[in-house]
Formats: sequence, structure tokens, C-alpha cells
Amino acid sequence: MINQMSKLIYYSSWLLQCVVIAITIYGVAWLITNSKRKRWPHLAKVKWKMTAAPPILMKFLYILQRSQPYLDREFFLKSSGFSVDSSWYFVAKRLLIGGCSVIAILAIVWEKLGWHWSLSVSSILVVSGLSAVIVMLMFDHIWLRSLGHMRSLKITTEIYIVSNHLYYLAESQLHIHTKLTRCLPFTQVIKQDLERLLADWYHHPGQALQQFKARLATDDAMNFVETIDALRMHESSHYYELLKQRINDYKDKIELAKESRKETTSYVLFVIAGIPILYTFQVFIYPWVQEGQKLFMNLQ
Repeated sequence: MINQMSKLIYYSSWLLQCVVIAITIYGVAWLITNSKRKRWPHLAKVKWKMTAAPPILMKFLYILQRSQPYLDREFFLKSSGFSVDSSWYFVAKRLLIGGCSVIAILAIVWEKLGWHWSLSVSSILVVSGLSAVIVMLMFDHIWLRSLGHMRSLKITTEIYIVSNHLYYLAESQLHIHTKLTRCLPFTQVIKQDLERLLADWYHHPGQALQQFKARLATDDAMNFVETIDALRMHESSHYYELLKQRINDYKDKIELAKESRKETTSYVLFVIAGIPILYTFQVFIYPWVQEGQKLFMNLQ
């Protein structure tokens, strides 16, 4: 019986590996056969990032692209700066959940049969770790939203710096493209997107700005692009005053985020400071409470 179960687990693991390898080979082959050879090799990476997962693979993994959870997580992925097509994230997520579930079941069966791991790792630790990974993937909207907020704040900070530099160059006769080029060294998070904007500027400025706004996918980026588009078409002092108002709005938002971070940090420090107090109560005060209870019980 044990030999049969061992063979069953062995062949099941090999079957799972073969299925994963087959899906991977099919996906790579689909990308190769459905993409034309590019003249400029550096654009192939952008093309791959914009390529969606094969529809057959999406149907096989039962991924519904029109469902509300899919749309919500797609928005969170864009706000988090996920440059690859969101369908690949859902494919990887579904495969990870399935793989972790199968490994956890095999670990439980392994423990029930009384077998031992070659490493000094218990099945409880393995199942606990895999369960934590599955829970984290099931509730990924929580940490994706947090990553989106962090990236949005960083983008707002850099847009604030770029806007300040543009306002400093308000009296200059330079073209808005040249002014944005001079702002490039002050960026870090949006540097690649800004470089791509400047590269696509001479092909179609309006379309390049819209693509830049779609890549950043934040409200402040949308306001910034609208201001830049207005300066591109009508570079007057009125729009630079509008830029100054945007700068004040960015500054207020950054200060509000700093205050919120300080408040959150104070709460965490308050909780951490309470840990020694609880430990003191458990070690020194709680034994006296127990002795008092025993004394009252004896008196009664």
C-alpha cells in the first residue's frame, strides 16, 4: 500500500511539472509565432509587455477578463507600475495557487503515511508557508492597493519637482520639449516614462502625452499632462500661473501624506511600547494576582 501511494505521489508530481512546462512552452511558442521581427531590437521588449496571454490559456485556467475582480486588480496593477500585460499576472497567480495547493496536499499525505522529509523540515511548516502564500495571493488587492498608493506618492513628489523646475524656466524662450529634457535628471520613478515621452514627442506630441498619462495612471499625472499640453499649444503666463496652482496642490498633498505617515508611525510605536508593559505584568504582577486569588479562596 505504501509503495503504491509513493508511486502515485511520484507520478502526480511529474505530471504537474509536465503540465506547467507544456503551458510555458505553448505560451513562448505563441509569442514567437504571433510577433513579427522588429527592425529595432530595443522595441521588442515593449511589444512583449503589451502582448496579452493566449486566449486558450486564459480559458483553460478559467480567468474571466470581464469580471469585477479582474478589472479591479487590473487597475491596481496599472497604478502599481506593472508594465507587463495584466493577463500574465493572473496566469502566474492561478498557476502559483494551484501549485502551492497540490504541494500542500502532497505534504499532508506524506505526513499521514508516516514518511519523513530528507531535510529537517516538518510538514506543518511546509503547509503553513504554502497556506500563507495562497492567502497572500487570494487577497492580493490589499497589498496591490498599498503599492499603488506608495507609487502614486512618489510620482506626485517627482511631478512636484519637475513642475517647480518648469515654473523656474517660465521666462525662458526654450521650447517645452527642451524644458522637459532639462528636468530629466531630477526624476527617478518616472524617468523611463519621461524619456519615452520625449522620444515620441516629434512623432505626435498629443498622442505621446496621452500615452505618458496612461503609463503613469494617477490623478496628479493626469493634471500634469493637461497642463503640459496647454503649455505646448499656448505657452503664455496664464498657464504658468495654472502650473503654480498645481504646484501648491502637489505640495499640500505631499505634506498631508507626511502627516499621515507620522500618525501611522506613532500608532505603531505606541503598540511596540506596550509590549514591555504587558511582559512586566505577566512576569511580576500576574503572580501576585494569582497569590491573592488563592488567599481569598482559602479565607472562604
